[in-house]
Amino acid sequence: MPSSTTTASCITAQTQFLHARNDTYAYRRFGGGPACPLLCLQHFMGTLDNWDPAVADPLASGREVILFDNAGVGRSTGRVPHTIQGMATHVLAFVDALGVTTCDVLGFSLGGMVAQQIALERPSIFRKMVLVGTAPRGGQDVMHVEKPSLAKPFSDPTLRGYARLQRIFFAPTESSQAAGQAFVARLAQRSDDLDPPSGPEVAAAQIAAFREWEQFSGERFADLPTIVQPTLVVNGVHDEMIPVSNSYSLGAHLPNAVLLTYPDSGHGSLFQFHESFTRQAAAFLGSDSPFAPY
Repeated sequence: MPSSTTTASCITAQTQFLHARNDTYAYRRFGGGPACPLLCLQHFMGTLDNWDPAVADPLASGREVILFDNAGVGRSTGRVPHTIQGMATHVLAFVDALGVTTCDVLGFSLGGMVAQQIALERPSIFRKMVLVGTAPRGGQDVMHVEKPSLAKPFSDPTLRGYARLQRIFFAPTESSQAAGQAFVARLAQRSDDLDPPSGPEVAAAQIAAFREWEQFSGERFADLPTIVQPTLVVNGVHDEMIPVSNSYSLGAHLPNAVLLTYPDSGHGSLFQFHESFTRQAAAFLGSDSPFAPY
């Protein structure tokens, strides 16, 4: 098992590489302590560089945080799978090669879907789950980039890189956009050892995975009651990318779920309300009961 870094910051943690099966995965790990490690699974087109230090660093207090690029993303080799199940297979190959047998998981957006799939396939790997801005299989309106509220910022040539992220992750209010500007400034603190940004091929494969994830057979949400890990479900009430109704479905059908929604916020609610989110998430992960007050 490769050694971990003692650097307690995602701004300075060096990218490491791990070969498993036929691929090499890029990852970063930092923090430390006796608490269960936290595996972080990233959003649509996101790389290691899209993790907010205001979220990742506080969560690394008392535990190790592991950031991961799935196949074909960032500097990981291979091709991006066209299904969530295919992405889950790569995560399991990575954690097995890393020597991690049990961990907690923070799955954001696409990463939250991958986390659910892993929990179904290998329940023993996750102790607790934090699912943010995501949807269950059979969810609705999952990353339909063609709808007007998303098509405009995605097609706007004046929006590039983090500027587009600010527009689509935050609500169209002055307060939320100001929080988005602060989020972008925090991401920009990392200036070297950067991942290449995701391009059209990554986007197309991940969109195909979203469309497959919306499909279901039999009773909708029938798999969710079998995911028994304590789960914290989080979203912003104005999420245009994966609407909050999907979080309500997760909260209603996961047997050990706590639901937390944030006002005046969109897909990036965990970044807008990072002080509250990290406090809530750390208390949830550290509690013996999913229903303890925090």
